[in-house]
Amino acid sequence: MAGGVDLVVIGADGGPDRAFGGSAHAPEGARLLAEVLPGMCFDTGAAGCRVTAVPPDADANAMLTAVRDAAQHPGRWLVVCLVGQLTADPRGRRLALVTPGSTPDNAYRRGLAWDWVVSAMVHGDHEEALLLVDAVAGRDAWTALERTGEDTAGELLSYSRVPLWGRIGRYAPGSRYAPARRGRDAVLPGGEGSFSRALTTVLRQGVPGAPAAVAPLDLQPAVAGLLDGGEPSGAPGASGAPGASGVRVLVPPHGGRLLMRNRAAVRGALAGLSLSEELLAVLWRESAPTEPPSA
Repeated sequence: MAGGVDLVVIGADGGPDRAFGGSAHAPEGARLLAEVLPGMCFDTGAAGCRVTAVPPDADANAMLTAVRDAAQHPGRWLVVCLVGQLTADPRGRRLALVTPGSTPDNAYRRGLAWDWVVSAMVHGDHEEALLLVDAVAGRDAWTALERTGEDTAGELLSYSRVPLWGRIGRYAPGSRYAPARRGRDAVLPGGEGSFSRALTTVLRQGVPGAPAAVAPLDLQPAVAGLLDGGEPSGAPGASGAPGASGVRVLVPPHGGRLLMRNRAAVRGALAGLSLSEELLAVLWRESAPTEPPSA
């Protein structure tokens, strides 16, 4: 499977601390991505996709090891999914995914550092890489993302060699006396309105009118339509700046050779045929060609 896809899915449950309640549904979002993504790879399918689903209670070392191990496999694409809550270092220059057992005092030190993940992906043995992000950021992490310029947390979201696709929302945890308000701030990774839910829904349903093989950018309008949090800012291939909406939508880049199956195209092709249910099921499974269309 040297030409296949390596998929690493990390959904970190930050634990019972109220400050990290934004990760409560992260394991569910990761489960959906690990379940749906492999079979949607256009020219490999599930058989050509190595999947590593990291347990939600794993520590940062186990998470990073999973990414590094996958990156060492020769292949076409390395796709890493980060689902959970982000925290920032005390200086607001680095980000980390909150891992189980964290407290407000040690969350960054215990967490999975963003730059560690990106470094492992950059130094991997794949032709292309893509980082999927379904996350929320607490007050300090969101403030860090709002800063611009060199050596800031926001700069980490624009590294050209590891393109991003996803959503980062602002998380404002409530207290026992003042619960978190409903709306955009209440959308949790893996929950209703989240990126992982929107992406898996679009992949399962397809995009009517689109070709049989679609790139992430082709899927983005349909995914954005299901996201809770407004439209993306910035051009394709760039990450929009956080704004008053409290949501940052990360738009996939133009180009690249990672193609996904468009199930709506298959349904359209079969809709006019009078076939048995058993034969339709076989055609559904076998409908995608084994090779992508020539460029």
